[in-house]
Amino acid sequence: MILACDEYQSIMSVIEDKSLARPVSADEARPRRAGPVYGGRAVYSAIDLGTNNCRLLVAKPTRNGFRVIDAFSRIVRLGEGLELSGRLSDAAMDRAVGALKICAQKIKSRKVTCMRSVATEACRAAVNCSDFVARVKRETGLNLDVISPAEEARLAVVGCQSLMDQRYSHALVFDIGGGSTELIFIEKRTGGQFSILAWTSVPFGVTTIAERFDCHSLSSETYKEMVALIANHLADFEELGKLVGYVKRGKVQLLGTSGTITTLASVQLGLKRYDRSRIDGAWLRAGSVHALARAVALMPYEERLAQPCIGEDRVDYVVAGCAILDAILTQWPFTRIRVADRGIREGVLRGLMNEGVAFDTGHNRER
Repeated sequence: MILACDEYQSIMSVIEDKSLARPVSADEARPRRAGPVYGGRAVYSAIDLGTNNCRLLVAKPTRNGFRVIDAFSRIVRLGEGLELSGRLSDAAMDRAVGALKICAQKIKSRKVTCMRSVATEACRAAVNCSDFVARVKRETGLNLDVISPAEEARLAVVGCQSLMDQRYSHALVFDIGGGSTELIFIEKRTGGQFSILAWTSVPFGVTTIAERFDCHSLSSETYKEMVALIANHLADFEELGKLVGYVKRGKVQLLGTSGTITTLASVQLGLKRYDRSRIDGAWLRAGSVHALARAVALMPYEERLAQPCIGEDRVDYVVAGCAILDAILTQWPFTRIRVADRGIREGVLRGLMNEGVAFDTGHNRER
């Protein structure tokens, strides 16, 4: 679902009329497709509400893509406790709605003309998702589009597309999220287009893994269990896509997007604070990253907390992310990995701005 530019008026009504409180009508919930909006006044926004984070980008189109004019990111832990209860908790929904209200205010102040707001695994899995979506509409004016794993995978690839090196004929893109991990095996085509040969949505991300295992003080045995849990799913994906042969022949670029890989890249580069200009597009030796992932995961809690680019909010989640990345790098013999500080939001923006991308569904394994 791509939401039309008139969603802006809905957001303005909610922001300006605090008394507005009514359910979403069937007509309002119906998908609407926005046509291209170009020119000096065109402003686009994309929201990615994940299991752990709420992120916003506001951008204007340029000749070669777009220019970001505003951004927002907040850890909301929407999926906290979801695996046990099957529901979004009241506290988690409150945090998410609070962040989305800030997004709506930024959308208003930037005079956005066309927007799309997507939600991923936590909303897909929650039995009370429809109530949450209705609340978001009622309190913020935003229409949340709960996308499928296939759409999430496609948007992640489109968002990272500009970092694909044409020296490789194929790419494996991974996105380690809060509630799931997407892997997409693509074949590159001329003109920046691609075909998706195989994809999978592994039903584990940093939040679900961190809630299942004690990441605060991790033993090597427990860490091996975490890696093995992911490895089982990756073995199924390898059987589906037959990647190993391509990787051994040097035909596949490994491209990673998520807080896990950007955090590890920051630690690898010895940064005192996060610097997107140093991280986005960086090439790292896969062997070094693999060793670092294991080292960070097994660090004493206080030592991990002291790392300047990890911080208290990520100190347990990074352990879970390291286990997922460890499984990926164990499954396939990559020599290099490219880091992307971009993903679904950028994919949404490119879609709204009508940059054509060839998309074949190929083979997939969902769950």
